[in-house]
Amino acid sequence: MARAPSFRKKLLIWPLAGLAVLFLLICLIVGGLRFINPPVTAFMLAEQQEFSDRRQRQRWVTLEEISPWMPLAVIASEDQRFLDHWGVDFNALGDAINEFRKGQGLRGASTITQQTVKNLFLWNGRDFSRKALEAGLALLADGLWSKSRTMELYLNVAEFGPGIYGVEAASRFYFGIPASRLTAEQAARLAAVLPSPKKISPTASSDYVTERVAWITKYMKLLGGLNLVRSRLYEL
Repeated sequence: MARAPSFRKKLLIWPLAGLAVLFLLICLIVGGLRFINPPVTAFMLAEQQEFSDRRQRQRWVTLEEISPWMPLAVIASEDQRFLDHWGVDFNALGDAINEFRKGQGLRGASTITQQTVKNLFLWNGRDFSRKALEAGLALLADGLWSKSRTMELYLNVAEFGPGIYGVEAASRFYFGIPASRLTAEQAARLAAVLPSPKKISPTASSDYVTERVAWITKYMKLLGGLNLVRSRLYEL
């Protein structure tokens, strides 16, 4: 006759079973976004709560409806190893953690995938617990999404200005054209605001924007130009 599990074993089994169910649920939610466009993000909800009188602009478009200059510009600006890493740039992350341990504060080092899952699921801030969750979700997302889907999600949920989410809304607001018609310079200008979209405008003529656009444009060429995204992103 089989012996009933001891009380200690039950104490161990239930938490493990709970963690397994939680992980499965997270996988289902993240995996579902491979096919489903999210109607809202955690970041948008937080911003709406803080700035309840601010109008939010967003118009979802597919990656094919976005000028190929735009994904190239954000790769050059935000994550030049996007097409090669597994959602996390471990070298950059390791450097950031070492700096944090030395008391220098926790800086960015986030990949496009990390920025996407942060916008979708997490809260604002630079605390270590959020960065750890961000990295874990990014690894999971990279395994469940294609690179092209990650880019599509990113370009549709990223903030390009106060209350302006996604490249389609940003393109129409700043340039009066759909995202499909963005030029290389316009794409570089939109990418230039991503580190601080509430403080920087892509149409500004400040020295910072001018220098940043020149730097992004330079690396758009060095990375291979449109051949990079056409041969490696749209086929993934």
